[in-house]
Amino acid sequence: MVMGMTDVTYDRVNAADAAGLMDTLCEVYADAYGEVPGEDANVKTDAFRDRATAALSARNYELVTARTGDELVGFVFGYSLRQDRNWFAGLDPAPEPGFTDERGGERTVVLAEIEVRKAWQGKGVGRGLHNEFLSGRREERATLTANPVATATHALYQRWGWQRVGTIPGRPGAYYREYAMFVRQLR
Repeated sequence: MVMGMTDVTYDRVNAADAAGLMDTLCEVYADAYGEVPGEDANVKTDAFRDRATAALSARNYELVTARTGDELVGFVFGYSLRQDRNWFAGLDPAPEPGFTDERGGERTVVLAEIEVRKAWQGKGVGRGLHNEFLSGRREERATLTANPVATATHALYQRWGWQRVGTIPGRPGAYYREYAMFVRQLR
């Protein structure tokens, strides 16, 4: 799929092929966040590599890349949520009964990462990745978590049809102590 005049192409990539792109995905991730004063960028990128590598074995994993020519300018990946993942543990406010039921692991897709190189941010690449990824999913809904104080990002997600459902505590080793959680209906 080509998007407008920027000549960005989007491609779906399976887990086996995504593993071979891991170094490039880490480069895009590091570029997307840039230098943050007082942070060791390698720590954050290494943590991303660990998360991204672990995700490769998840059910129905899929990566969507955005390229212009040979350059990878962004990506998104996610996977089907399993009941035993306990994704919604500690959600505050507590959800209504049945909200956390995954019904065989095909109810919810986790949009785990969406990253765009700094030079390509604000040009529609993130939205293109988002739409391409979600359009190919067969789950009923999608979920994602975000930095709890990134209000501009929260507003963007809400414009894209996501609803904030609360906050969840960060897991051991997580970058933040808590995360804002969003859900979006797909069907």
